[in-house]
Amino acid sequence: MAIVNATDQNFSTETNEGVVLVDFWAPWCGPCKMIAPVLEELDQELAGKAKIVKVDVDENQETAGKYGVMSIPTLLVLKDGEVVDKAVGFQPKEALAEVVNKHI
Repeated sequence: MAIVNATDQNFSTETNEGVVLVDFWAPWCGPCKMIAPVLEELDQELAGKAKIVKVDVDENQETAGKYGVMSIPTLLVLKDGEVVDKAVGFQPKEALAEVVNKHI
């Protein structure tokens, strides 16, 4: 599966089913750039088990506000549309995998 770039318009459609790791990020954010390749690798490993969705907070402020995103990167784990876990700041792949896997 490929990482999905969600918007305010399609966020609920992209995250309402199964386990979804949501990355709230912005193009100017250094730690967000560092975590991007980690998410690419994780996407390969989680294929078929969980989905990764990225939300650009500059372009989708409504969604970022709804989830109370104050600093980026903020990573939320949603299960069937409900927030079940959260991590803020850069995370190594192993830590992110652990957070996602406990909800699969």
